[in-house]
Amino acid sequence: MYFGVDYYPEHWVFPYGGTVENPEAQWTQDAQLMHAAGVNIVRLGEFSWGLCEKEDGKFNFDWLRRVMDLLGDHGIQVVLGTPTAAPPIWLTKKHPEILPIDERGLVKHEGTRRAVCLNSDVYWTFSKRIVENMARALGDHPQLIAWQIDNGIAGNFTEASFNEDTRRDWHGWLEAKYETIERLNDCLGLRHWGQLVSAWNQVPMPMYSPTVHNPALTLDWNRFCSDTIVQFVGMQAEILRKITPDKPITTNLRALRHKFDHFDLAGVLDFVSIESTAAIKSRPAEIACEIDMLRSLKKDGIKTPDGDVGFWVIEQKAGNVNWQEVNSVVRPGVLRMFTYQLVSRGATAVLFFRWRQPRIGSEKYHGAVLPHNLEGSRRIYREVAQIGEELKILAPALKGTKVAAEACILYSHDNEWTLQQPNPPNKFFSLREHIQLFHTALHDRNIVVDFARPGEDLAKYKIVVAPSLHLLSAGDADRLKLYVQNGGTLIGTFNTGLVDEHCIAPDSGLPHNLADLFGLEVQEFDTLPPTEENHLTFKGAFPTSHLHPAKLWCDLIEPKECQVLATYAKDFYAGKPAITMNTFGLGKAIYIGTQSHQHFYHDLVAWLRNMGGLHPLLKVPENIEVSMREKEGSRVYFLLNHQNSPVRVQFYKPMHDFLTGNMVVGNYDIQPHGVLVIDEHPEAKPVN
Repeated sequence: MYFGVDYYPEHWVFPYGGTVENPEAQWTQDAQLMHAAGVNIVRLGEFSWGLCEKEDGKFNFDWLRRVMDLLGDHGIQVVLGTPTAAPPIWLTKKHPEILPIDERGLVKHEGTRRAVCLNSDVYWTFSKRIVENMARALGDHPQLIAWQIDNGIAGNFTEASFNEDTRRDWHGWLEAKYETIERLNDCLGLRHWGQLVSAWNQVPMPMYSPTVHNPALTLDWNRFCSDTIVQFVGMQAEILRKITPDKPITTNLRALRHKFDHFDLAGVLDFVSIESTAAIKSRPAEIACEIDMLRSLKKDGIKTPDGDVGFWVIEQKAGNVNWQEVNSVVRPGVLRMFTYQLVSRGATAVLFFRWRQPRIGSEKYHGAVLPHNLEGSRRIYREVAQIGEELKILAPALKGTKVAAEACILYSHDNEWTLQQPNPPNKFFSLREHIQLFHTALHDRNIVVDFARPGEDLAKYKIVVAPSLHLLSAGDADRLKLYVQNGGTLIGTFNTGLVDEHCIAPDSGLPHNLADLFGLEVQEFDTLPPTEENHLTFKGAFPTSHLHPAKLWCDLIEPKECQVLATYAKDFYAGKPAITMNTFGLGKAIYIGTQSHQHFYHDLVAWLRNMGGLHPLLKVPENIEVSMREKEGSRVYFLLNHQNSPVRVQFYKPMHDFLTGNMVVGNYDIQPHGVLVIDEHPEAKPVN
């Protein structure tokens, strides 16, 4: 298993490290300390363009080769980053047209990372050149095992730019998609406000304007910008595969925070790598949701350096960040616990960001494994070294294991981009918060969750949750019907099927193309401010642990063939259905016409467990998180205590504790922020 750090050796040459006589002396000490901490992999180079090409066309990668040689002497391998995230100053001065223009027509200036327009032909040409030269200079190095393309693609709000090169590509993209002006006018609904066009070059980019742009045009703009990003990464991948065909390719991704289709981008990568800021967040369920989202981006065709089938954590924040209002230090044990959360959910490599706090630049007080002063605190270093030693013990058992989910939550970027547009029915509704309610309920009952796009094959899942698929194509609706027809259980919700893939509302009732699946029709919907709520009255066997409110959105449902599970308690629609269930083929389609509080979703999962055959991984106290990785004949369980106090777990048959080698049976106290990694003891029998 790979265990490492993100390293910036360029920050540790004289006068910031080393000596006049030996400017690179610090590198040797760094490599020694890394080796002592169990590090076997380092990422480097991703911001080095201005150092590798100080002048136009004059390349020097010798310093990177020296670093890689030194790391090799200490048994450390390398992921090399292509440096296109930060263009050198000379390039922007020579070609200012590469600088991005914002929606107000203002230039975003040079002197930082991401100061580029990704539609610029000039920038593509120079990017190809630096990537090709880096690959030819360093691609044969024995320590190189993988490439990271760029860094934080689309970060710092650079998903879109409004340059003339962008305008040209935008018009070409539209022509390729729609083929005729008439079809474009019809599909985008441009007759609204009389904005019909008669030529491709008349179609505007959605720049700053007196009021909102046509939502169909804005959605297509998001798709176009996403395709641009994917193509830019794909261009680099093609170069690298040609020169170093045996080196897998990745890039670092955050939890669907940036406006591009992460599923599409994962398609041009060999394996997914993620950034985790787990140590700065307080809610384990939210972190678990982000991990599950990112793990799900690439479910097959995975090619990692060691042939494993998981994802990499290429940036696990080793301490505090530097971009919050208050950047508190990470408490002892928390970094270890959240690192195990990542491993438990499928990570096959963990690299900590960053090796050492830099003395220069804008991230001087961003947390790191080591501080500026090597004689100062080694608290984080010791914790990281402990993790490294433990992962050496676990590596043989984890090799070839994967996370297998019984439940799935549907998500599409097109849908979220549509919901983020101005003038929604309720601006207080958040798709991410809605998704989190479902995921938290499943997480808290230790039920493993994947994410998928609506068009994926869902047959392997016992239940599928489809939260607020506001935008839904007819093809995706048919796939959901097929899933239920063949015996699946689908949970749909309010705010579903309000528009098709062109943002056109149906004239055949809601939810569009799914009314027969759910056996109902939504005739109206009432949206509520956060200060108001309705309430739910339940019928039959649905378990209720609390009084459950109806919040933000209430669908007014006319039942057809469906069974009514709950109704609204007040207002003019008191007594009307709020939650229903319909038999469709061999399966069940449940419709939840409102949003409630977290307790409702816990009750929902308890009901679904009984109805759909969902099984929690282990029987443990509610405040213990359980995850499992498995392969044929082997299951490895991870138990995490996110509390500040011990939690007692009872085992009814002997279990093997991987980290101590001991047998665990009966009562066992997991310490505050503690971790227990177990499997069934080979001779396990129930304890009487």
